Amino acid sequence: MVNFRNHRKIEQECECACEDRFMWPRIKASTIPSVDPPPVVEPSGNIIPTVNRYFYIVTSDIDLTNGATLPASQFWDDSGNLVSEFIIFNPNGYVNLYINAVMQEGGIYTLTPTSLTLSSNNSTIYRGTPIIIESLGFSIK
Repeated sequence: MVNFRNHRKIEQECECACEDRFMWPRIKASTIPSVDPPPVVEPSGNIIPTVNRYFYIVTSDIDLTNGATLPASQFWDDSGNLVSEFIIFNPNGYVNLYINAVMQEGGIYTLTPTSLTLSSNNSTIYRGTPIIIESLGFSIK
């Protein structure tokens, strides 16, 4: 239980001893005027997503000290077929990279139709680690 008399006494002592401390101004509640939502834009047609996934299980440790490039020919698609190139949807799409089931930051890799390049850093991707590329694109029909 808080003893409010002692608490107030401590505040008063601190106010005298701590004259140079910063005091935050009190916050007052106010009402925010409502803003109309933006108009809904209906596309003329249906938006159709297309997803391509590419899989690779690392066969030997990959030292990323100087970065690494993995050719598309090492990956297979959802049907289990080896691929010769990655399908990248540009500008109406995006790519996600997963290493060991963890989505990676966009700035640590570059994907071209023929290869995946991982930026240099002080790490290793160990044998048996799954690498998954997910390429998602949108079209209107």
